[in-house]
Amino acid sequence: MLLANKKSVLITSTALILSMVAGSAWAGGFALREQSAYYQGMSFAGNGTSGGSISAMYWNPATLTSAGQGLVSESHSSFIAPVSNIDGTFTPSGLVSGLTAGTVSTKGSGDMASDAWIPSTYLSYGLNENWYFGLGINAPFGLATKPDPTWAGQYYSRSSEVFSINVNPTVAYKVNEMFSVALGLQAEYFQVRLKSAYPFRASNTSFPPTSEVKGGSFGFGATAGLTVKPIEGTEIGLGLRSAVFHQLEGHFTNPGSTTPTTFGPSRTGIEANIITPEMVTLSAKQRITDQFRMLGTVEWTNWSRLGTVRLRSTNGTTTNPTGLPDLKFNYDDGWFFSVGGEYDWNEQVTLRAGVGYELSPIDEEIRSTRLPDNDRLWLSAGMSWQPAENLAFDIGYSHLIPADTQIDISPGHQDYNSNIGTYVADVDSQVNIFAASLRYKF
Repeated sequence: MLLANKKSVLITSTALILSMVAGSAWAGGFALREQSAYYQGMSFAGNGTSGGSISAMYWNPATLTSAGQGLVSESHSSFIAPVSNIDGTFTPSGLVSGLTAGTVSTKGSGDMASDAWIPSTYLSYGLNENWYFGLGINAPFGLATKPDPTWAGQYYSRSSEVFSINVNPTVAYKVNEMFSVALGLQAEYFQVRLKSAYPFRASNTSFPPTSEVKGGSFGFGATAGLTVKPIEGTEIGLGLRSAVFHQLEGHFTNPGSTTPTTFGPSRTGIEANIITPEMVTLSAKQRITDQFRMLGTVEWTNWSRLGTVRLRSTNGTTTNPTGLPDLKFNYDDGWFFSVGGEYDWNEQVTLRAGVGYELSPIDEEIRSTRLPDNDRLWLSAGMSWQPAENLAFDIGYSHLIPADTQIDISPGHQDYNSNIGTYVADVDSQVNIFAASLRYKF
């Protein structure tokens, strides 16, 4: 029976590892916060401190030293169900082929946010009382927005996808009962695919052709962590996920030239340097009674490092092809704050709840149709059930309420193109997130 259980857990973990998928980004920018059903139930309060779940290693690998000796396996699944609609007005310039300058289009995006399943897998092995080894497999970044292909904003975006897989082996050392430290390696695959309607076509058609930028890369980074337990019942955790440098390689597809007489599709090899942001997590946990604990987290993400990503042609010429865009991010830094609590209902059931607030790195000055992100409130609840000493299940739920959001792509906005026109709109969105996990100690 034990052998069968081990095979079942390993098969489940392998299936999750092989099925990483890109998802809608519902942390700031295009990051995916949904890496743990356990901490989902507290709006990720205390996610850098040790607890019943080894998933805390994603934010702070030093928490591994509380996993105990032997092998522990966890499989987490988060289902993100967002709704996002953009309704506004596109006013074209005279250079948009087949359209008269000043003629407006008001067709809405429809629900442009895609449902997503975000799996993550964690393993830990306690060699002895001091040395611990861990492995996390996650999708730290993801984005999938797909509005109606003929919507009013199609010339600024038709679809957007970001996909990532990150493998993170770590080693942690328990110095004593007060201090633990850890280091880890990140090996990450990152891919981006952006489509837009092409405005300069030879003749007026009901469905403009699509231009596309697509590229992918492998990159490497690090993780590090520290936990401090100054007095019994109190824990402070500090974790770092470093930036990862990527040199994207791919192609730019231009369906036609700005000059109708030379109209024709072209496909050009491209490359670009992009660095994903580092993230620092500071968490605390305080035992109030033997059954009740309060937790909190402050998280900073260095989104401002992205700036503008320059695309370069690899076709051997000294000039870039017509229409080759830059990827203009120019985000601010992102901040996330949360507080929560957990209560041991009995020896088998623990209840959780938490509230969080996220300061988005994107504001109206740079907000695009690809990612209409804004500040948001997190409301969460969850629970754990441990039917046996070596087996436990977690569930978590979050409802996200974004602030009122507008898009204004007009003169002065970084995406504005005077050859295309202006787009001004309101965004209506909300998100529900459901998460579940299984953990087993061999």
